[in-house]
Parts: sequence; C-alpha cells; structure tokens
Amino acid sequence: MSYTNRILRFNGITLLTISFLFIGHITLGQKSEKSIQIGQILTPEGEILISLDHRTPKHKASFIELANAGYWDSLSFNRVIPNFVAQAGCPDTPAGFTDAEYLLEPEFVPELTHIYGAIGAGRDDNPGKLSARCQIYIVQNKNGVHRLDGEYTVFGQVIKGMDVVDKIVGVPRDKSDHPLTPITMDVNIISILKSEFDDLVKTNN
Repeated sequence: MSYTNRILRFNGITLLTISFLFIGHITLGQKSEKSIQIGQILTPEGEILISLDHRTPKHKASFIELANAGYWDSLSFNRVIPNFVAQAGCPDTPAGFTDAEYLLEPEFVPELTHIYGAIGAGRDDNPGKLSARCQIYIVQNKNGVHRLDGEYTVFGQVIKGMDVVDKIVGVPRDKSDHPLTPITMDVNIISILKSEFDDLVKTNN
C-alpha cells in the first residue's frame, strides 16, 4: 500500500489530505473444485460407496443409467457367500440373463482384477462372456478371487463400506445362499469433491 500527501487551501484554512493507493489484486471468485460421480448403495447394514472406472466406459455408463432410473431400488442382495462375493440385482436365473436390453459386451482390462472390494458384472455361461448389466457383485475375499479375472468384467471398486459388505455376507442364509431376511438396496449416483474422493481412496487402500 502507498499514499501521497496533498495540501489544499479552503477558506484560508490549510488542509492536509492523504490519498491512499492500494496495490494488489482482488479475487473475484475461487475456482470451483472438480467433482466426481460415484455410486452409492444404501442398505439396512449401512452405506457403500464405489468408484466407477473410466477404463470400462460402457459398464460405467450402464451403472449410472440404471441407478438414475431406480432399477435396483426394488431389488436386493440375492446371493451372499463369505470369502467370495455379495451379489445383487436381477434374479440369478436364466430369465435374468436373456433380456437383450440388459446384456453388455465385456470390457476386460488387465489392471482391473478381482481384488477385495472389486465391483463386477454378473453373467451366465454365454460364450461371448456378455455381462448381465442388471446384476452386480462385490468381491469379499480379502485375498481376491483371481480365477474370475478375464472371465467377468470388473468396472469399479468400493472406496467406503467394506465393513458393510462384510456384514452382508455374514447374515443368515439358506442353502442357495439367499439371505433369510432380504437385504434391500437404494442405489444412487452422487457427486463428491475430488479432494474427498482422493481421501476415501487413500484411506481404503
């Protein structure tokens, strides 16, 4: 900051005025921080947050489409197996895999493997390994399930809530691995700041 002095005369009275000159800059607004879209699965056991990988764009777009349409909100985790997966979505029956609207070409990425917390798309034994995009699963084995690599598409990763997944696979179930009490889902797409996303990824790695 600098200033200059002036002497003025007004009706015979000498006045000293001080004019201030501010040197610097004014910030008109902070640049907004980038936000990232992630998946949110609300269950009776708690919240699960998942990142959606840009390297599997068709599966990412499919998940966002179905979540925004509320597709999974009337469904549940229908197959839960400790040290394997928690599976949810359309029924694990032939009818659940034959509707062309819900079939998707596989997107195998060598770096995306079936590690603990990986999100994959279910399918039947079709020769093209087409995903049933209406069915998802979360790997719950802490050592991973790498025999599934290159067989089923992995398109995301849990970044918060694996404790919830651990609870889900531990609920009482019948001989077909269906939970005796339905574990409902409310699946959404939410936006969080990149800094929050980075913190979640760092904390859960």
